[in-house]
Amino acid sequence: MAENKKRRLRWVRLDNAAKIYPAARRRNWSNVFRQSVTLYEPVDKAILKSALDVTVKRFPSIAARLSNGAFWYYLREVESAPEIREEQSYPLVFMSDKEMRKCALRVIVYHNRIAVEFFHSLTDGTGALVFLKSLTAEYLEQKHGIKIPCEYGILDRSHAPTDAELEDSFLRYAGKYPIGRRDSDAWRLSGTPTEDGFLNLTCFTLSVKDALEVAHKYSTSLTVFFSAVMAKALLDLQAEHVPGMRRRKMVKVLIPVNLRNLFPSTTLRNFAMYTIPEIDPRLGEYSFEEIIKIIRAKMDAEITPKHMSRVIATNVNDERNTLLRLVPLPLKNIVMKAVFDTYGERKSCLSLSNLGLVKLPTVMEQYVERMDFILGVQAAAPYNCGMLSFRDTVYISFIRNIREPNLERHFFSVLQRLGLTVTAESNN
Repeated sequence: MAENKKRRLRWVRLDNAAKIYPAARRRNWSNVFRQSVTLYEPVDKAILKSALDVTVKRFPSIAARLSNGAFWYYLREVESAPEIREEQSYPLVFMSDKEMRKCALRVIVYHNRIAVEFFHSLTDGTGALVFLKSLTAEYLEQKHGIKIPCEYGILDRSHAPTDAELEDSFLRYAGKYPIGRRDSDAWRLSGTPTEDGFLNLTCFTLSVKDALEVAHKYSTSLTVFFSAVMAKALLDLQAEHVPGMRRRKMVKVLIPVNLRNLFPSTTLRNFAMYTIPEIDPRLGEYSFEEIIKIIRAKMDAEITPKHMSRVIATNVNDERNTLLRLVPLPLKNIVMKAVFDTYGERKSCLSLSNLGLVKLPTVMEQYVERMDFILGVQAAAPYNCGMLSFRDTVYISFIRNIREPNLERHFFSVLQRLGLTVTAESNN
């Protein structure tokens, strides 16, 4: 009798963007990213466990395990919250198939910090931030007996998830006319692999106000500004390693685009695309102003509903292909991995993902010291970079699986030449 009253667990098909990630995994690489909140006080693990028990029921497509059917993977809501972990020696430790089949997210505590690591098939940066904020709000409410309003992305944990939150918005907003995938390969960074897969993390912090002042001198946004800083650092690094200008390759920075800003979607699943500005170093030296103009023009042309609907259509049409749908999952994995290797990460040097300014309700913000966003390294390239702003500080997190911190050195140097005061933190 009690078994009949047990709540039925939800399951959902992977969204259009998520389908590629299980197939693209390697034996030493899983597409996992981290978001974290650091409080002004040590985290009480018992209360956090209670808060997590409540929160996971509100997010059945995020607090989920990866399962495989005959033709596609799917996500199934976990029966209970995962165990809270202690921090290891470095973030984003490899997530195995066995672990994903139990739960494809981790909650990790270290002193004052609550971190959540997500396998990318669960959600994107925006959905992850909603989960982290809601979990932190539930924790603070239970610990301090306060009431935090459901605003700035915090969801009411007593409410059931809506159909709109669980929708695959790619299918809804795919256009009629797909766009081609033809694109040039980018310069690939390289270096000496770290021992035992250790991931080096370097976080740069600087003033939002100071960064905006410099960005406004170039009449641009912070995302364009820091993308230009990254492109300049990559150009300088390539020039250092490849003296002959004619032998240099395209410098391309992948910039994720939150499609919720272009389409009326409230999904908590993946709903992001990207634009990839490119600089051709064979054409000569570039001023910083030239780099900004190139990046801004690319973003202005592509970050529109019309263009992005065509990009979405290209991916959705592949999914709807009758032949591909009938191919068994093991063969489908081979095909999708080949597509990922050919059209995915080879087309950019690295990602620079900016979550923007993170806001919290006033009653909640007084307990929070900082927030961070860390991307995992790419499958075939040693770097990635995630950033966000909280209060008056920009946090820029570089991750790498090679020993040499050469890109960070050039990035730091570019910011200094622009007159910005930067602080660097590292786990090594």
